[in-house]
Amino acid sequence: MSANFLKSRQTRYSTFASVYILVVIAIVAAANFLANRYNTSFDSTTNKRYSLSDQTTKVVRGLQQDVSVSYFDETVNFPRAKDLLDRYANLSPKLKVAYLDPFKKPQLAKQYGITQTGAIVLTSGAKRQEARSVSEEEITSAIVRLLKSGDRTACFTTGAGEHSLEDNNGGAFSSLKQLAEKNNYKTDAVNLMEKPEVPAGCALLVVAGPRVDYPQPVVDAMKKYVEGGGRGLFLTDPPLKTGKESVSDNMALMELLKSWGVTLNKDLILDTSGLGGLYGMGPEVALASRYETHPIVREMKRTATAFPLVRSLEAKPGDKTSVEKLVSTSKNSIAATNLNLGAGAMEMPKGETHSYTVAAAGTYRTGQQKDGNNVEGRFVVVGSSDWVSNYALGFGGNRDLVLNMFNWLTNDEDLISIRPKDPEDRRIQLSKAQMLTLRTVSQFGIPLAVIGLGILVWWRRR
Repeated sequence: MSANFLKSRQTRYSTFASVYILVVIAIVAAANFLANRYNTSFDSTTNKRYSLSDQTTKVVRGLQQDVSVSYFDETVNFPRAKDLLDRYANLSPKLKVAYLDPFKKPQLAKQYGITQTGAIVLTSGAKRQEARSVSEEEITSAIVRLLKSGDRTACFTTGAGEHSLEDNNGGAFSSLKQLAEKNNYKTDAVNLMEKPEVPAGCALLVVAGPRVDYPQPVVDAMKKYVEGGGRGLFLTDPPLKTGKESVSDNMALMELLKSWGVTLNKDLILDTSGLGGLYGMGPEVALASRYETHPIVREMKRTATAFPLVRSLEAKPGDKTSVEKLVSTSKNSIAATNLNLGAGAMEMPKGETHSYTVAAAGTYRTGQQKDGNNVEGRFVVVGSSDWVSNYALGFGGNRDLVLNMFNWLTNDEDLISIRPKDPEDRRIQLSKAQMLTLRTVSQFGIPLAVIGLGILVWWRRR
């Protein structure tokens, strides 16, 4: 009886062990199946550095046609790109990623024209684009270029002291030119002084911060362009007069913008909070984080922008225009109205601080129709041009804001979003006093505390 009991108990244990093993194998198999089929991750970084941006998510999830992404590199280097490219593939079944070794498949590499490793080629049907590097900004830009049909040319005015598209100094627009071209825009400089007529190929006219007055024929050409259904981005500076240079009042242009419902004030907005000092900026750089509900700024609620040498403006609808405010400075701003400085320095004016509107967007009802739709002109007015120059474009949300303006003006609202972000700078900035305190505590305070604790323990045990 004892032998039968032991045999029965051994059988039960064997059965239970077998069931447990089968259950564990089933759980592991199911986990592996789900892991291979659904690749998910959690990003705990403060700025979501390892998550794809809103714009990337919007573009990829909205794909209406198949897109193939081919990454060419040595097999041992595939993990370098896999983490990023797999996140793209997880967003939409219409985007497929292939990892190809050009040394193992030389014919395929030759077919794609691959001459170096690390190349990324995107194809959709007969169209093809290349990403310049393994980065979200480059890959998303390549997808945008791949999907968009036709050329969109942003024409920048020249001939009146505007910012240069070619120079690399801090006040030029060469970085803006590169940014626009990465996002499927062509750029061109047009001199309306020579011929007061906006070229037909311009999808967007950028008035790039004139320093001298536009003659009336030039302003009339801008008026005709926008009121005929064209798109204009007007970057206008305060009429500041200093010992080195000055900006003209440009009254003809101001009157045109006023007729559309945007009145630019003769002032200079200064920031009194001192926050700009944390970024190496003075009070003449107004910080803005107050946005309205317009599509251009709707998704920028938690992003700060910086406007160097900016003037305030007032926006109200006109007879044929609808105008909305876009961006306002912080409540710690004050307006300086004495802009004739000569050789002197700007003094902080006295009085109460307020929030000032520095950008507005509007539409002009042309009364025309095309393909059954009403034709409208669109315009955006900003009281500064330096905010998109080389030295300021990289600050906070400046890049996002100017590209959102471009996309809204050219009817590409689906691309309005926050773009891929650079790695966050997490360095701690310490003053001399803080450095001295930290050094004293680490070199003397902590060692003395340990020695004192040791003496106390020894004393109590003796």
